[in-house]
Amino acid sequence: MGENQKSLYIFIKIAYPIDEKIMNFLFAFLLTLFAGLSTVLGTLFVFNKKYKQETILSFALGLSAGVMIYVSFVEIFPKAINDLTQAYDQSQAYLFTTLAFFVGMAIIALIDRLIPKGANPHEFASPEEQKKQTLMRLGLFSAIAIAIHNFPEGLATFIAALEETRLGISIAIAIAIHNIPEGIAVAVPIFYATKSKRKAFRYTLLSGLAEPFGALIGYLLLRPLFSDTTTGLLFAGVAGIMVYISLDELLPSAEKYGKHHLSILGVVTGMAIMALSLLLF
Repeated sequence: MGENQKSLYIFIKIAYPIDEKIMNFLFAFLLTLFAGLSTVLGTLFVFNKKYKQETILSFALGLSAGVMIYVSFVEIFPKAINDLTQAYDQSQAYLFTTLAFFVGMAIIALIDRLIPKGANPHEFASPEEQKKQTLMRLGLFSAIAIAIHNFPEGLATFIAALEETRLGISIAIAIAIHNIPEGIAVAVPIFYATKSKRKAFRYTLLSGLAEPFGALIGYLLLRPLFSDTTTGLLFAGVAGIMVYISLDELLPSAEKYGKHHLSILGVVTGMAIMALSLLLF
């Protein structure tokens, strides 16, 4: 083997692991992107003209509430306890999780209070204008909550995919299924408030993109700061935010725009969808 050939061989030997790392990095990012973009699929249900507006709105808002409540108590809250248990004993972990849960509720309640009165649905304007303000606010709140929720989810998917491809794929599929009804939670109120498919799609897309780009930023910049304690507290806070939005915004609006039994059917359906996805994945 000549000198040039030897040099090329050494270069390939050195370069190949780098290429492999880059490929793993890209694959992990694409998996996280897939999970995040599945949120946009929720808009397909919103733009369906087959059913009356009130029927879709009431059922979809109830479904979104069911998804958020079930995920918060069955998946996110226990996940927070589990993370905090790595740093504290069981009783302390439960205490800190509970405190963070209610801090999350307090934060979103404070945001609610700080909204200008003209945009607050509890302040009565004309009935039609009030409906639009309420729905737009619902959509924005849901987008914020889901974006925050997607950040640690995306980071978890990304890191899992880097460490073990098979595990990363399983997590990405599970999160993708979860994200579809979450997309409905954003798209439904914004679409019916603005009558704009473009705006509903845009806000849903932005909330979904928080997952891959949040994961990328978190991995590159914030990974040294992340620990079981910080992720546990973050998960618990997000659970509190999602439950508050469901109880204060989604469920009352679902009742307002349709029959009681239809909104409750949406809640139960949303919970069933999430339960099935957790059982399958």
